[in-house]
Amino acid sequence: MSFLRVARVAEVSEGRLISVSTRYGRIALTRIGDEVLAFQDACTHDDAPLEGGELDGEIIQCPRHGARFNMRTGECLRMPATEDIETYEVRLNGEDVEVKLD
Repeated sequence: MSFLRVARVAEVSEGRLISVSTRYGRIALTRIGDEVLAFQDACTHDDAPLEGGELDGEIIQCPRHGARFNMRTGECLRMPATEDIETYEVRLNGEDVEVKLD
């Protein structure tokens, strides 16, 4: 599978999460230092968007019921969710953020 352009680098900032629609579903993007992270924008507990959730380093808390996930690895860290979220490989191509969706 090839990489899909999902945003401009300037649109993704540290400490903030943006959500973009793709033909594969909604993808959340954030920046930690020089690295852009991409993961599914849906809590595995009830499919609520993670956009708007509290960020703490690599951790995001679902704004609906408080489930927590590692944005880098996708690991579920706190209930009520019990399943990990999908994470995606990211590459920067000039000013574009591209995500590999399997």
